[in-house]
Amino acid sequence: MPSSTTGAIALADRSIGLLDTCVVIDLALSELPEPLPEESMVSAITLAELAYGIPLASDALEATRRAQVYARVKEWIAPVPFDAAAADRYGELVALVKTTGRSPRPRRIDLMIAATAASLGVPLFTRDLDAFTGLDPIVEIVHVS
Repeated sequence: MPSSTTGAIALADRSIGLLDTCVVIDLALSELPEPLPEESMVSAITLAELAYGIPLASDALEATRRAQVYARVKEWIAPVPFDAAAADRYGELVALVKTTGRSPRPRRIDLMIAATAASLGVPLFTRDLDAFTGLDPIVEIVHVS
């Protein structure tokens, strides 16, 4: 696995990658977004986002669907923890976002997921490119459709 360094990242090997929450939800609902890495990882932050969404559902049916997605993801893959290396990258990503004039506050969770990918030296696969605009000096973002 390539390693990231402050300020720059070598083009990551796309055969392994971290999946953003939106991609994980698609997979759990049996949708197959493309491209996907051969070996996928999921951040513990993504699991937290999935758990957070269950009690916020608009009705019982939606809460049940979200709980099923959460359960499938937990059975499917062991999450990658948000560790000290990810915390270091998180600070760098927050600083990078601030230099673009954007506020990091509404992007906290997305930045933590991106920091996890950066700390592992792998690309982040997402459908939500806007959430990760300008992070490419530190983490490779791969658009999934």
